Amino acid sequence: MKRLLATLLMSLAAGSSMAALKVGDKAPDFTTQASLAGKAFTFSLADALRKGPVVLYFYPAAFTTGCTTEAHDFAEATAQFASLGATVIGVSHDDVNTLNRFSVSECRNKFAVASDADRHIMKAYDAVLLLDPLLANRTSYVIAPDSTVLYSYTALNPDKHVENTMAAVRKWAAARSH
Repeated sequence: MKRLLATLLMSLAAGSSMAALKVGDKAPDFTTQASLAGKAFTFSLADALRKGPVVLYFYPAAFTTGCTTEAHDFAEATAQFASLGATVIGVSHDDVNTLNRFSVSECRNKFAVASDADRHIMKAYDAVLLLDPLLANRTSYVIAPDSTVLYSYTALNPDKHVENTMAAVRKWAAARSH
């Protein structure tokens, strides 16, 4: 049992875990409560996709070390995503009151974070953390305006999520400009 748990932990830490939604799959639609710059609102994936691609990233919990790092990284890149027509939205199990604070302090008022308190979104996107099913795994998707998954990446280490999703959005934008 200890060996199985150690193997699972190393696999998750290495980022070798694969998200169930693959490139080409249809992304499940959802509407949920979210926060941007400390103000709650209703986020609709369908509405966001009408404006361009969506970078949908799941993270375990607001105000934890890795999630704060990732939020800072996405905040720094939000203008670049926007220049390519993309919307960024983070999703966790946290309630909207917590996300109101997180959206100001860690997301720096740059992008929205959404509440998935009942975990239906993370389940639909197979972004549940195996070691603690109450939390989301660190999984990022890029979704095209037609709801097609363009890119998916799962790794507990937050370091490559912004870089990788930015590359996928740039690739989408370049293909559209030809």
